[in-house]
Formats: sequence, C-alpha cells, structure tokens
Amino acid sequence: MNRLTMQSFAKVNVGLQIRNKRQDGFHNIHTVFQELELHDIIVLKLKDSDCEFTSNVDWLNNDLSNLCVSAWKRLKDLFNIGGISISLTKKIPPGSGLGGGSSNAATVLKGLARLYNLDIPTKELLSIAKSLGADVPFFISGGLQQGDGIGEKLTNLSGPIEGTYLLVVPDFTISTEWAYRGYKNFLHGDGDRVNFANFLGRDRVSFEFFENDFESIVVPAYPEIGKIKSRLESLGSQFASLSGSGSTVYGIFDDESGAKSAESYFSSSYTTFITKPRL
Repeated sequence: MNRLTMQSFAKVNVGLQIRNKRQDGFHNIHTVFQELELHDIIVLKLKDSDCEFTSNVDWLNNDLSNLCVSAWKRLKDLFNIGGISISLTKKIPPGSGLGGGSSNAATVLKGLARLYNLDIPTKELLSIAKSLGADVPFFISGGLQQGDGIGEKLTNLSGPIEGTYLLVVPDFTISTEWAYRGYKNFLHGDGDRVNFANFLGRDRVSFEFFENDFESIVVPAYPEIGKIKSRLESLGSQFASLSGSGSTVYGIFDDESGAKSAESYFSSSYTTFITKPRL
C-alpha cells in the first residue's frame, strides 16, 4: 500500500472547566470531548523523501508551522521514515474551537504509521501526539472522552452524546491565549469542581451541569456569541455552548428536523453545519 485516503474529524467540548494554572504556564482543564462526523479529507502518498503538502486553502504552508508537516517530521526523526505527499481538503473552519488542525495532525500520524508499517504502541503514539499539541491525543482514538491535565489525560466514556448538532461559526476567530489570560481571576476552587462524566450515561444527559468557563470571558468581549447561544436555546436545542474558546457555538437538537429548522435562521449570516456525533 502506497496511498491512503482518510477522514479527519472535528470535535466539540461539552463542558469545560479551567481548574488552575500550571508551573509550565499552561492551565489544567476538565472537559468532555465529543468527536463529530464533520470532517476534512487527507490523502497520503508515499514518496522517496521530503514532505510535499497541498491543500484547497491558501493559509497552510509546506513548513513546520503546519501541523500535518510537523507530524511527518516527528515520525521521520523518531523512526527514519521516508517522504510523504499530503493532500488536505479542508472543510472544518480554522480557529473555530472544532479542533481541525489537531485532528489533521493525529490523522497524519495514524496514516503514516499504517503506510510505513510502524508498530507504535498506543501509549507512545499518544506521547508523540501530545508533543504536537494539547488536543492532538484525543483524535488518536476520538469518540467520547474525558480530558484532564491540559487535555491530554484522556478517559474513554460510553457514548456518544446523542442528538443532531448544529454548528454556527461566526466569521471571526478567538485567540485561545487571550481567553486563558482573561480567565486568570476566575479559577475554580475545589468546591466548585464538577465531574462531567457523572452526568453522562443516563437516559437523558443532565446538561444543566455542563458549562464552558470560557463563556464568562468570551461573551462580554464578543456579544454576538451570547446572542447565537440564546437563539439556539430559543429555537429548541436541548443544550447550547461555545466549543473550546470558540468561536463556534453549537446546539444539540433532539432530531435533524429541529436542527434544520434552526439552521434556516442562521445560514444567511453565518457558516453552519449539521452533523452527528461519532462513536
């Protein structure tokens, strides 16, 4: 096999707590990651040497600023593999809190391991993924997982969180670094902590316990985010939230017809997607 076509999936955060700042400057979080059917397409082809990268977007370069290229470079350094041609068709918007870049990196890691017959133990592959970014390890297995630490300490959960997901993506991005800086005065005390996994696995998820701490920073600075969330709730979503630090706001609807009806309100002003959760 010298060619592989793979789907690279998006995610949302269902609840996100920022628990404390670490000595390394990062923050410990507690969240639930839900992988979605929305995806990019990555085509990998073996070549003798080097990395050739092409895409349908012009904001990704063929250098180490690109997580796809960085993923190849990391495996080349560790396992002395040959070259690769990477063709990426982007659908997941950048800077939207949907994890597109992290997912692309994880997908390239998994694809290279298959093409080069690398028998990498899962624990080692997760460590390599972590070196590329905090969200990258989640996409090695995907599905529904609890994330702790900086998001790399993962626990598989029984799922998915059922429903039809309507994603509403404004035409601006939100800096994760800015959001963390703004949250420094609102860190949780031990008594405020909720374990989100305790409210899953029931006949109906108790969404009232799922909050995204970033909303307390993002909504005052970007009131449009709050308006989208409120509208999703008024249009019948059982839960609406910012994903990560944004800018995507999503609503979980009981059925596709409800999601499509709500989408008609947003689609003329925003990029929208209707998608399902992945197992």
